[in-house]
Amino acid sequence: MSETNSPQGTDRRAIPQRSTGWAAKLADAMYAAKLTPNMVSVGSVIFAVIGAAGLIASALVTTDSARAVCLVVTASCIPLRLLLNMLDGMLAVEKGMHTPTGDLFNEVPDRIADLVLLAAAGYATAGIWAVGEFDWGVVLGWMAAAAAILTAYVRTLGAANGVGNFFDGPMAKPARMWVLVVASLASLFEPLFNGRGLFLAIAVALILLGSVVTVIMRLNRISQALHAQKVETP
Repeated sequence: MSETNSPQGTDRRAIPQRSTGWAAKLADAMYAAKLTPNMVSVGSVIFAVIGAAGLIASALVTTDSARAVCLVVTASCIPLRLLLNMLDGMLAVEKGMHTPTGDLFNEVPDRIADLVLLAAAGYATAGIWAVGEFDWGVVLGWMAAAAAILTAYVRTLGAANGVGNFFDGPMAKPARMWVLVVASLASLFEPLFNGRGLFLAIAVALILLGSVVTVIMRLNRISQALHAQKVETP
């Protein structure tokens, strides 16, 4: 779904869950506990780091049961990361707790979380795409991480140029995180066909490809908006 907002700051992505009763109750509980949006943003990174550790550990453990535990930890931490990403905005906007550094805490922790999770996913491919000592899975993980950060950078360029944020593209943050969740859960079945690391390797490749498409789409939207803005200026 595409969305443009006013060309101010980082704006917000349209998230249907934000208007649900359970989300409002969680925001109320955090507000009552005197948690600030910036604290919640940092918390999302903690869950991302735990999830990334689970991914890396999944490639190091020797038993299928231990690997399953690692993958379940990751699959649990990623949605919690996304949940906190939503709640920090709700505290800032709905609860009026926005601070001068709020936009920084909204963006920087997100980029750190993307980096650690996607790079870790590359290491979790367990050498399934290794050629000699060169491991394409690891390389694709880092490339996917870089491309994910680039999608966010290009999005903020729209706001910086006065045409707002564009959240277009098939591999925006929620999409790439859910791809990782699905791949982590699907990996639980890899012992059935001796394909350890296959689903995560496919996931990082899809995220990389989808992120490149997302960057191109967003650049195109920004370019169109800038040209339209020039035409409308008297």
